[in-house]
Amino acid sequence: MTLTLRDTSDTARNRLSGILAIVAAMALFSMTDMSIKFLSGGYALHQIIMIRSVIALAILCGIIMPMQGGLVLMRTRRLGMHLARGLCVVAANLFFFASLAAMPLAEAVAISFVSPLLITVFSVVFLGESVGPRRWAAVAVGMIGVIVMLRPGTDAFRYVALLPLAGAVAYAALNTLTRRMGGTEAAITLSFYIHLTFLTVSGLMGLFAGDGRLAGTGNASADFLLRAWIWPAGADWLILLAIGVTSAFGSVMVSHAYRTCAIALVAPFEYVGMPIAVFWGVVVFGEWPDAVAWVGIFLIVGGGLYMAWRETVHARR
Repeated sequence: MTLTLRDTSDTARNRLSGILAIVAAMALFSMTDMSIKFLSGGYALHQIIMIRSVIALAILCGIIMPMQGGLVLMRTRRLGMHLARGLCVVAANLFFFASLAAMPLAEAVAISFVSPLLITVFSVVFLGESVGPRRWAAVAVGMIGVIVMLRPGTDAFRYVALLPLAGAVAYAALNTLTRRMGGTEAAITLSFYIHLTFLTVSGLMGLFAGDGRLAGTGNASADFLLRAWIWPAGADWLILLAIGVTSAFGSVMVSHAYRTCAIALVAPFEYVGMPIAVFWGVVVFGEWPDAVAWVGIFLIVGGGLYMAWRETVHARR
């Protein structure tokens, strides 16, 4: 009996720490999104990502790793899966951040928040986790919300809105891999290899397009990807530093959440980032979602929150 009680307590503790970690991560990532959108008119995306990765790696290796066991945490026997995770998160970031240059922050975030629904699907297909018919219905409602946000077949449809959707697919694949690797890899190890992949890919992109010869397309998202590198202004260094700090701690927290808890439990709590994104959009950029966007937001968020409630009921049973 004592063993059973201890196991139950440990499980509850893991769930609580995972939920708190994902909520904190979403708050930090929301600050990252706002800051990158703020800088999107003057810098190349891969330059911002490279600076962010340098700062994040410095924090991980210089502050967080020494507190958790030292550089031994860099050791891994699953380098191939770390590379796959890294490529997934690079794709997710490039698609999502490119969309921020051409569409409102809240709408891009809302479309990207289909990822928890996709994670639920991936957890069934690839990890064999069980999801009941009511949670499948929640997934369907969320997907309807995405369709409403995209507005296909109308004059309001914009191809740029497909970018955060593509990013959501990559992000769902990332966290599915995180769950698969969680039994052998520490959260800091997972985060380290993500930022190392960021640094490598952004450096290669800088060598290929950093001179700006491919820019000037007239498309805001494409120019954000292809703009020439420039030396940041003094005040912008503070924003870049904040991006690196929030990314470092946020990536550790989200890795911890997905490696210690069932995906179906953690994923819906990512929706706390939605009201934060609306707040930043209104306060910083003067963007307020229109009526159609609000309908899509409520459908997507509603589907996710319903899944969270069903997970709670299932856990009690």
